[in-house]
Amino acid sequence: MTQPASVADYRELARRRLPAILFQYMDGGSYAEVTLRRNVEDMEALALRQRVLVDVSKLNMAVELFGQQLSMPLMLGPVGMSGMYSRRGECSAARAAHKAGLVHALSTLSICGIEEVSRAAPIWYQLYMVKDRGYMRALLQRAKDAKVGCLLFTVDLPVPGTRYRDYRTGLTGTLSTLDHIKRAWDGITHPDWFWDVYLQGRPHDFGNLQAAIAEAEAGADYWAWIRNNFDPSLTWNDFAWIREHWDGPIVIKGVLDPEDAKECVRVGAEGIVVSNHGGRQLDGALSSIAALPAIADAVGDDLTVLMDGGVRNGLDILKAMALGAKGVLIGRAWAYALAAHGEAGVSHILATLRAELAAAMALTGCTDVTKADRTLLANL
Repeated sequence: MTQPASVADYRELARRRLPAILFQYMDGGSYAEVTLRRNVEDMEALALRQRVLVDVSKLNMAVELFGQQLSMPLMLGPVGMSGMYSRRGECSAARAAHKAGLVHALSTLSICGIEEVSRAAPIWYQLYMVKDRGYMRALLQRAKDAKVGCLLFTVDLPVPGTRYRDYRTGLTGTLSTLDHIKRAWDGITHPDWFWDVYLQGRPHDFGNLQAAIAEAEAGADYWAWIRNNFDPSLTWNDFAWIREHWDGPIVIKGVLDPEDAKECVRVGAEGIVVSNHGGRQLDGALSSIAALPAIADAVGDDLTVLMDGGVRNGLDILKAMALGAKGVLIGRAWAYALAAHGEAGVSHILATLRAELAAAMALTGCTDVTKADRTLLANL
């Protein structure tokens, strides 16, 4: 492949460059991956209305979200362990987003910590709650000190979904001596990754959690660590505790039901992300794009609705905006590009998405992305 042109092209390059244990973790979903497929298929099934003879010489793609100006309605969503895909990968992603006039939401389970990434570029932060509330207070203070612009409180992982690919590669479960040998061989037979990340990209700790759990290493049994340390007792009442320790915007990520969206309004969140965790949690659930319209209708202007899941091109961004989102987050799309070509890959895929969004707007006669609505869609 001489020059990647799409997210699918970057996916193939990432598959070639990464050891299987990392590519399958990035690429896979839970159980039979029904929801993972629905996210993409339901987005593809939406038809845009082609309109002609509209003056589209000037297009507005800029939006304002939570007091921040973005060059288009797109953010880099949180992707765990992305520092294992490219050397200090979270920093590369944050820089690429900032150069494009966008923002990166850093995962709690990042390799690079909040401080390191925020020195590279301004960021948002995705919060998972661990059981140790004292450590959570300290983590929120670290986010404040780093001038994080927005908190994405992720609520759809009280327990981890079962991901068969991770069992097959050995990321999850008990490893035999032979398994360890196979994993080591998989690493050294991907020499570009081995040199760039394994040898030169250290440390490979979870930078935001290492002080709390000494053995919190990316190479450990990933899901066993989450089961032992994430808090499955969280309820709506815990939102007040987060608000007490965070005075900036809070966006609740992982909402897929209108009744839950109404609860987000009740507790005082500023926004939500309509999300099924990229098809990585409850398999057989609705796709994010299928869930979006009812949720947008249920909350109206009471909070800002974002969405993620299945966004693979600029046309998908416009489809989500037409169904009520004020912006979208991408995950796999930027992670593939990072794994393939580092910061340059992320910059290129963002430029590609921007060009695709512009073309979709022009060919549907939409000159202002903030005014996109369901009239842009042909099959509703």
